[in-house]
Amino acid sequence: YFMELFDPAELPELLKLYYRRLFPYAQYYRWLNYGGVTKNYFQHREFSFTLKDDIYIRYQSFNNQSDLEKEMQKMNPYKIDIGAVYSHRPSQHNTVKLGAFQAQEKELVFDIDMTDYDDVRRCCSSADICSKCWTLMTMAMRIIDRALKEDFGFKHRLWVYSGRRGVHCWVCDESVRKLSSAVRSGIVEYLSLIKGGHDVKKKVHLNEKVHPFVRKSINIIKKYFEEYALVDQDILENKENWDKILALVPETVHDELQKGFQRFHSSPQRWEYLRKVASAPQNTKNDKCGPWLEWEIMLQYCFPRLDINVSKGVNHLLKSPFSVHPKTGRISVPIDFQKVDQFDPFVVPTISAICRELDVVSTNEKEKEENETDSRHRVRDYKRTSLAPYVKVFEQFLENLDKSRKGALLKKSDL
Repeated sequence: YFMELFDPAELPELLKLYYRRLFPYAQYYRWLNYGGVTKNYFQHREFSFTLKDDIYIRYQSFNNQSDLEKEMQKMNPYKIDIGAVYSHRPSQHNTVKLGAFQAQEKELVFDIDMTDYDDVRRCCSSADICSKCWTLMTMAMRIIDRALKEDFGFKHRLWVYSGRRGVHCWVCDESVRKLSSAVRSGIVEYLSLIKGGHDVKKKVHLNEKVHPFVRKSINIIKKYFEEYALVDQDILENKENWDKILALVPETVHDELQKGFQRFHSSPQRWEYLRKVASAPQNTKNDKCGPWLEWEIMLQYCFPRLDINVSKGVNHLLKSPFSVHPKTGRISVPIDFQKVDQFDPFVVPTISAICRELDVVSTNEKEKEENETDSRHRVRDYKRTSLAPYVKVFEQFLENLDKSRKGALLKKSDL
């Protein structure tokens, strides 16, 4: 589907146009400079570029927005990654005494990739996605965002589509950016329920004392479960599929479920029967049955699967918002969380689409724009394309960051 819209051979030329006229540099710099409150905050930030033919350059850093623009327009990176804020400028890391160059701050980030759900989705596998399995990402965003907001009190959460098969979250509160690796590990452990690799069949274990975080996550999953798992994925469609579910339930009810499933003709009917068996008085005496049995299955099939290492390390790099995915041509765009259920990865603009959308301008105007350094022209350019609403989402996020910063300064001055 993606490849019909985008020809990778055109990428070098498209990137030139994108970085010259469409990339939202002003907003991007405003984000990573965080109001210029901390001296050298932007200058000590690591960027890495992946160039054509997988040439990878780490420890890039820039003085200001203008420097960043010039370098991106010169290098035309296929991918941009953002790293930590270091004790020294990353571009000078070779000149610093051994051990003195240290990662000091970074946003708390989360990476959720559809390939980690391959054991529980039937419609697609590997890098492929479709509207049937994208619901997994919707549930993941809802579950993680609710916990970050309500359980941890984090205010500034930016959700971004990766450009192909997943989503990223950047938590940007000032206090969060200063967290140690140990605290980050604690947060990501709290948010992780799926335990065990490919060889482990049952990856979720609950008992009567179900944690409030798990209960609230189940309440979110319940809103999607029937449509997603029983209709779209049809997880109890046939014996091959229901055997996978039977592997997650106590052996004492295997025979009863096996016989019952054969009498019914659809996943919703079989699921209803499983719930009935799990809650039957003779089975609830067994501490492995009860409502938590169905919850374990729901969690295993629907709960977020986080890449723990991405979140734990302060010096871990993550793909930048507004990067272009070189395989699909899609822009890595911010997601409007107020409309997360309506977000459709297949309507996210490709670089070829937004470059085509640019109005054909007269030769004079074109020459004038190429000689002009004022960012107003670039702003006007991206506003002519389908990239505009996504930049607007980003701007709203930045507005909230600014308000929060001003509020904190007012509190300090009152004290």
